[in-house]
Amino acid sequence: MTTLKVRAKLWHYPGPAGWHFITLPKKRAYEIKQSSKGPRPGWGSIRVTATIGSTTWKTSLFPDAKSASYVLPVKSDVRAKEDLEEGDFVTLKLELPF
Repeated sequence: MTTLKVRAKLWHYPGPAGWHFITLPKKRAYEIKQSSKGPRPGWGSIRVTATIGSTTWKTSLFPDAKSASYVLPVKSDVRAKEDLEEGDFVTLKLELPF
């Protein structure tokens, strides 16, 4: 198991029922890609455990061709518990399965 700490901006995807995401820095994305070679289910997603502040949840990282990185969806209950809004910089801990 690998643990990474990341600091990045929370952003909102415009559109109906738009989600909020954190795009991982490219350096971290590169580290993840190098460590997770091989076939992956679900559009290349990677199951992770994410922690922001005192809130921990199971989710997935999704590859994002536009940013050449991975994005992490941040659910509304996590944003509410941690008092997060679009544009906030977030410190995030990720536990990866490799």
